[in-house]
Amino acid sequence: MSSNPNYHNANNTPYGSGDPYYNESSGYITPMPMKKRTSNWVKFGIPVAIVVIVAAVLGGVLGSRASKNSNSSSSSSASDTSPSGEAAASSAASVKNSIGVFPTATDSLYLLPIYPSTTNTAAFTSPTFHPSNNEALAWPKDPFQPSSPSRTSVRPDRPRLVAPSYKWQTLPTLIQTDPYLKQWNDTIFGNATQYYSLPPEKYFMDGGSGILDNAREIKMRIKAFAYVYRMTNDTKWVDRTWQELQNAVSDSFGPNDNTKWNPGHFLDTAELSAAFAIAYDWLHDVWQDDQRSQIRANLIQYGLSQGLAAFTNSDNKFNGWWTNNTQGNWNCVCNGGLTLGSLAILGDDDSGLAEQLLGLTVDNALQNCAQAVTTDGSWTETANYWYFGTTGHAEMSAALLTATGSDYGLLDSNKNFQLTGLYHMYVTGFGSLFAYGDHGPGKFSTTANSMFLYGDHYNHPEYVLFQRDQHDAPEPWSMFWYNPTVSGAFWDNMPLDHFFDDGLTQWAAMRSSWTDSNGLYAAIKSGKLTGHQNHNDLDAGDWVMDALDADRWLYYRKRTEGQNCILVNKQNQLLTAAPTVKAETDKTAQGSSTVFDVPSGSTAYWTTDLASVYDSSAVSSHKRGLRMINDRKQVLLQDDITATQPIMWRMHTNATVSVDQSGTSATLTIGDKTLQMQILNPTSDMKISTGPASRFSDDPPLPQNQSDQENPGVTVVMINMDAGTKSLQVLFNPQWPGMSSSDFKTPPSVPVDSWSLTSHN
Repeated sequence: MSSNPNYHNANNTPYGSGDPYYNESSGYITPMPMKKRTSNWVKFGIPVAIVVIVAAVLGGVLGSRASKNSNSSSSSSASDTSPSGEAAASSAASVKNSIGVFPTATDSLYLLPIYPSTTNTAAFTSPTFHPSNNEALAWPKDPFQPSSPSRTSVRPDRPRLVAPSYKWQTLPTLIQTDPYLKQWNDTIFGNATQYYSLPPEKYFMDGGSGILDNAREIKMRIKAFAYVYRMTNDTKWVDRTWQELQNAVSDSFGPNDNTKWNPGHFLDTAELSAAFAIAYDWLHDVWQDDQRSQIRANLIQYGLSQGLAAFTNSDNKFNGWWTNNTQGNWNCVCNGGLTLGSLAILGDDDSGLAEQLLGLTVDNALQNCAQAVTTDGSWTETANYWYFGTTGHAEMSAALLTATGSDYGLLDSNKNFQLTGLYHMYVTGFGSLFAYGDHGPGKFSTTANSMFLYGDHYNHPEYVLFQRDQHDAPEPWSMFWYNPTVSGAFWDNMPLDHFFDDGLTQWAAMRSSWTDSNGLYAAIKSGKLTGHQNHNDLDAGDWVMDALDADRWLYYRKRTEGQNCILVNKQNQLLTAAPTVKAETDKTAQGSSTVFDVPSGSTAYWTTDLASVYDSSAVSSHKRGLRMINDRKQVLLQDDITATQPIMWRMHTNATVSVDQSGTSATLTIGDKTLQMQILNPTSDMKISTGPASRFSDDPPLPQNQSDQENPGVTVVMINMDAGTKSLQVLFNPQWPGMSSSDFKTPPSVPVDSWSLTSHN
């Protein structure tokens, strides 16, 4: 077939037939494929993981602690004379255009937004949606409103997946009136231009991860190519999409049989199915008949038929295990890809396969994927796997909504799903995520942009406001999930602390500010060591500062010694652990200004009983506590433990560590930033030492032909103690600009069981 077919030019576009961005600089490109960095002061994962993140400011300090322009911590409330209705929507749009995009830059190290130091309360007000019938400010209502939605009865027009034609028709106007949509549109065009010049994705089987990176990069490219075509009518983007599709089914791309998309690792099959579905649907009107037929046949052969086998073959070798009691990202991604593929070809395929699959995927996702959020909004796996799971969940929900008129309970059957945006906000610190457990593969087409869909659906404008400032916001889903009537600042009246108390996850986040990237963020996690879809570590008591199979527990990064935990006799924690938690916060909330001075006496603490993570013959009691000290400028980590065998406190860091002669204090340095740690009230056996981030010489052997990953640049800080009853109190003092040694406080010694909001005054 010719690589330059005569396409049908079916859709009206704002740019006509030309592509004004064809010669644009690659400076538009956002680093989508980059894995988010963990922070550097303390590395690795958690279930009593503590992260204390003290972010370096790149490109300027955003708000001096000496500033006297702080506002109260109460929410900005509208006066009786504030506009309402269409007037309010118009006013909010005017302010938004006047201010533009809130952040002044993105931190080049951590890829997090840098906010200006300002007290402009006109823009930074309470998070709000302003409904409007003005199509220059808001999306119109979807004309497709079936009275009795059915999974196999789809809208009459194309596209039907995520972005119906009425949204494409409205989008050009909204781009002109919303600075975020304009920035994202420009970035998508720039990214597409970069992808255009690359060769088609080269097949690479990456061990246990299969071809997942290939699949997600192909999906990322196709979304961008199809988007730019629909915005320009330039068929060169269709040609490039066709080239990518043909490559993904070529002789050079995997085995020349039905396993080409690696259904043994079904995530790969699902993501390629989604990619082909988007290409088929978004470009449906421009494909020639034989092209549509080829795309459809390949999608069925390598994707959908393998999905049906996963559901119906009890002994199938293509691993349908994810269909059964799998409340996590695998179920969301696999069901999502099969659902998008089925919806895309529904009505064009006479085999009945699409209808059959839709009778399976939706119900299965309701039982599994939709239950992957715990009672407090936490994701059952890890903070990084939240991205994969929610992307699959959001894509599936949105596609069902736009194609058939209902999500069939995917968004609302679990009443706690509406809280998962809060989980993502609080798990994000000043140095990226509180990245406990597994970090997962490269994200590519996976983002946090489900926050836009969730914020709109659950009426949580703070989710939308938070995500629109993030580096991964500019991609096609955002253009259609974003509600442009949103206004305000996500941080206005947002509490600095939040405790997540579901027994499976149990964690807390505390901070000194939401917008000062030179601020302090602390998080700690307890929870059970099973029930996390095999993505957890043996890390109860783990902590990090500046982020950062049964055989699984033999590997250093999974073992307790590879976490920021207490080790007793160098043994792993017990999988049966069931820690309990006690915590309090003074409920300080940030106001509307990005300039925020912490009120005097403001604090929070979180403690956990970790006795159950050890063999009872080795440890009779262990309480660990984390608290903010000195108006949230210092952090205290305390372990009260009674053990019959030697005790080792461990912390992983990317910093350069210098231990003083006494062995009771150390200085951690990254660039020109320093942090001092000090043992308070040390006994004679409490000494700080350092070592490599590697296995102990007497650890059990790894499986045959297996090896640990190296941890270059990581130092382990250790405090060894004799057996007995100990109270190890470690104080962390980030060396803030403008603070002298006399400004730091040494807290009193208080047993963890006696902690209260006032116990360390």
